[in-house]
Amino acid sequence: MIKRLSTTLFATASLVMLSTSAFAQLPSPCKGWNLGNTLESTWGGPAPTQALINAVAAQGFNTIRIPCAWNYNSTNGTINSSYMSQVTQVVNWCTAKGLYVVLNDHWDNNFFQGNTFASYDANLNNAYMNMWTQVANNFKNNDGHVLFACTNEPQATSQAATNVMFQYYRNWVTTIRNTGGNNSTRWLLLQGPQTNIDNTCSWVTSSIWPSDPANHLMIEVHEYDPWQFVPLGSDASWGNMFYFWGAAYHVTGSLANRNATWGEESYIDSEFSKMKSQWVNAGIPVLIGEFQAHEKGSESDLSGQYITQNYNSATYWNYYVQTKANANGLYEAYWKTAFRSFAGCTFAGLRAGPT
Repeated sequence: MIKRLSTTLFATASLVMLSTSAFAQLPSPCKGWNLGNTLESTWGGPAPTQALINAVAAQGFNTIRIPCAWNYNSTNGTINSSYMSQVTQVVNWCTAKGLYVVLNDHWDNNFFQGNTFASYDANLNNAYMNMWTQVANNFKNNDGHVLFACTNEPQATSQAATNVMFQYYRNWVTTIRNTGGNNSTRWLLLQGPQTNIDNTCSWVTSSIWPSDPANHLMIEVHEYDPWQFVPLGSDASWGNMFYFWGAAYHVTGSLANRNATWGEESYIDSEFSKMKSQWVNAGIPVLIGEFQAHEKGSESDLSGQYITQNYNSATYWNYYVQTKANANGLYEAYWKTAFRSFAGCTFAGLRAGPT
């Protein structure tokens, strides 16, 4: 059985919504978008343009997460002036339009985020704090429209590794605050282990959380579950791709084995409820810094009406995730790359859920 989405379109500006009672460090409602595969690109990705930023603002987005590759664009520990100028220009384009900016350290060739965090390394700490001191000093006069995010998806895979990772985080908070200016109160984001919701809720405890005189710290996680449906692009030895997600989007017949078997609506509900209960209700804001489902590529068993159903399933996943984030008071930023548009999350708008 094939079920199509309603043809009703929501403006992309409504992709990410928060209630008016949300925290004040990001606009409410927050409508977030990632400048993906651009300033963190190491393979010659497209250069950002003022026209692109203006187009994002014109669509109603009010927050842009800017992934950066600071370490890659450094020489002997000093960030290249041309790269710093380029990032600064993009930030200025954003703030001139009234956009909020989340500026992170994203791709770093495992300089920091790919570290196993098996033990504390003073040399790594010194190098990382040196890098961030340069960033912080460059933006210290920018107002609260600019937020800093320490890293991207740090690969701490245990409680012990998370404890070590937070040693660096505590130093990072102090480093940023000590640069003065508006950095003394700027909102700062700390990434959970692997930006995984379950690990974050289990391993990030009050005993390792940084002390911040400004009390302006947030936690960041990402949402890409179920993995077989959201990013997986080919069948794997450990599991095959899902084509159809959501109870109303399952099919019968020969492709019934491509229906999602886990990670559907109740799973998303549970995950976001954890973040609300453990973090938001405790006064610590949550950013889901990335989320995105897209249609599958050209698959031998995916044809005809099932192609549409797969697209609609991805669109529904995006719709459901942002809707439930809104309901739980979580901020979100849709992961967007400059060279591809994904299901239901283009500038044309976000399709509604099933009718």
